[in-house]
Amino acid sequence: MTTIDTSYALTEAQVRQYHEDGFLVFENLIRGGKLRRYVALFDELVEQSKTREQDGAWTFERDATGALDPRRILHKIQGVCVVEPRVLELAKEPEIIGPISSLIGSNLDIFGTKFFPMIPGGGTSTMWHQDNYYFSSESEQIVTCGIYLQDTDRENGCLKVIPRSHTRGRFTHNPNPATYGSWVDVDESEAVNLVIPGGTVILFSANLLHGANPNVSNRTRYSTAWHYLPGDMVLPPFNRGEYPDRHIVLGA
Repeated sequence: MTTIDTSYALTEAQVRQYHEDGFLVFENLIRGGKLRRYVALFDELVEQSKTREQDGAWTFERDATGALDPRRILHKIQGVCVVEPRVLELAKEPEIIGPISSLIGSNLDIFGTKFFPMIPGGGTSTMWHQDNYYFSSESEQIVTCGIYLQDTDRENGCLKVIPRSHTRGRFTHNPNPATYGSWVDVDESEAVNLVIPGGTVILFSANLLHGANPNVSNRTRYSTAWHYLPGDMVLPPFNRGEYPDRHIVLGA
């Protein structure tokens, strides 16, 4: 059973910073043998992708016209905790559960689990958006968690955020036919690029504007992303017991 390790609880200053800026960065939070074990697990998934076809879980990069790139570069595994249940162990790590419980309590679920491998030479994750746009919500009780398992910089597509944008309401999102989503036009001068070492965890409001550049390096940039919320929170169609990629991580 997952329990809260109080040594990872947030300070009052960290909670205040989260609510003011919309995000918190915890460098090297997952480390050592634990980090190596998870990287190896995602290596397995990347290898599996070589024999997979595009479907609702496995998606591959597109070219500028919106057609599938013939190089079959893995873009994302949606519902990665359904595809590979061992990934759920990462979402339950005490180093992550402690800070999350300081923000939204001790009865926790996750949903919308994703793996972005960011393969060299064209790997992408997302452009500018707010996660809550995709949930038809503006709730501050939804906390997005990005776990960066490898060193991440601007060349291989680090996360970029617009601090305090979570306080500005919902932005207009427009579909891009060459990608898998709808995105926001932003003033890039406001952006902060989060250059971080492997094992870093970033928590941010589901209302925060964020995105990433494409990977133009010769290195992978493995990351996961999912969303914590109170276990009793009703969020159609992502309700507990109804949505297959919603999982209990703390409490009952």
